[in-house]
Amino acid sequence: MDITLILAVIGGYFLLLFLISWFTTRKISAETFFTGDRQSPWFLVAFGMIGASLSGVTFISVPGEVGTSYFYYFQIILGYTLGYAVIAKVLLPLYYRLNLVSIYAYLDDRFGFWSYKTGAFFFILSRTLGSSIRVFLVAGVLQLILFDAWGVPFWVSVLVTVSLIWLYTHRGGIKTVVWTDTLQTLFMLAAVVVSIFLVKRELGLGFVEMVEVVSSHPYSRVFNWDWQEGTNFFKQFFAGTFIVIVMTGLDQDMMQKNLTCKSLKDAQKNMFWFTIILVVVNLIFLSLGVLLYLYAEANSIPLPARTDDLYPLLASKHFSAFAGVVFVLGITAAAYSSADSTLTALTTSFCYDFLQIQNKYGLVKQVSVRKLVHLGFTGLMFLVILVVEWLNDQSVINAVFLIASYTYGPLLGLYSFGLFTKWQPRDKWVPHCALITPCLAYLISLYSESLFGGYKFGFEILILNGALMFLGLLLLSVGQRKKS
Repeated sequence: MDITLILAVIGGYFLLLFLISWFTTRKISAETFFTGDRQSPWFLVAFGMIGASLSGVTFISVPGEVGTSYFYYFQIILGYTLGYAVIAKVLLPLYYRLNLVSIYAYLDDRFGFWSYKTGAFFFILSRTLGSSIRVFLVAGVLQLILFDAWGVPFWVSVLVTVSLIWLYTHRGGIKTVVWTDTLQTLFMLAAVVVSIFLVKRELGLGFVEMVEVVSSHPYSRVFNWDWQEGTNFFKQFFAGTFIVIVMTGLDQDMMQKNLTCKSLKDAQKNMFWFTIILVVVNLIFLSLGVLLYLYAEANSIPLPARTDDLYPLLASKHFSAFAGVVFVLGITAAAYSSADSTLTALTTSFCYDFLQIQNKYGLVKQVSVRKLVHLGFTGLMFLVILVVEWLNDQSVINAVFLIASYTYGPLLGLYSFGLFTKWQPRDKWVPHCALITPCLAYLISLYSESLFGGYKFGFEILILNGALMFLGLLLLSVGQRKKS
């Protein structure tokens, strides 16, 4: 691919982002960064959340993973639909009723100071790790396609990536992100549709023929009924349900967008349409995976050692120049649609949940503190990405869900216990419980095959983790009064 052309396209793309940032920050207050002034149109939030939910992980990792896990990932997506229904009917009404900026303030009201800090800490931990992995994936692709040709080291490309995110989000925060995510989702979906069309044409298939070829291919097998496998349907379905509850409903990043809607009704409408679009889009990504493997086979292209490298390899080395540029644009959009909202959410959580800036500082001081925190998390993400690059040895989609399974488990237990019981655990012991339960879940998973007759845990380890936290909170409530 022509490097000059790629650079021009990426430059034009960022020019659009900066124009949106300027447009959305002409009239802002100290609260705009955190709440978007609660004036976001629901349809923009719904469409923009697609890009934030999918990110570069889905864009690259899901199509490649088809070669080893078939369409089993779609079992998780089916579980998502139930999870989103729980969010719309249970969690969103709670957040709107309490008029929350940080959703973890609920834990303060329900349990107390230490439970509140525990919830916020695990969100920050999980999002920092998960989003850094997502950005690492995309930074690696840009390194391969663009920066390697110039002899630029990986750390410089990562620094450029995170610095650009900081530049267009540091003033408007979530108000800017709602609009930029909409643009980025559009580019990402356009890229995958163009890729499918071009591969279809190269394979000499009409649309109907393409659908038949994909649906009849061995890789398109959706259901796995072997109970011992980690990809068993019931494990994947319920893991998907709980993953979505924790990674969306208990996640400040995703909920912060929903809470910028004008009303609860608009937020629920957003969630309904978002669910439908997300299911369709994931099916398209999986179908692209089959087409990529067919393309590689038809052209006798050796498959890369890592499945994550399949799509980037074909796009950069074998597709037409136009298709390659579209891929770069799509992967860039996918990366930034996730990372920009994450930085905003991390800043919001730390400012509200730990610094309490809304109570401790005047409006002018709030802005300066918030900007410093935002810059700090940008630097932290940069460092974590470098560590991930050093350690990386597996499919990124698996790494993201594995991290979520252990770091969001305590949040799942906390919110479940708070919503479905009236017991009051000993608050000061909650952080200890939250640290112990993921360790127990890991040990059980490690020895599960010998303990449970060959049963192998998949991503449903999240459910076990949450259940252990729930049990721990119950034990901490013995002898305590129920909450009235």
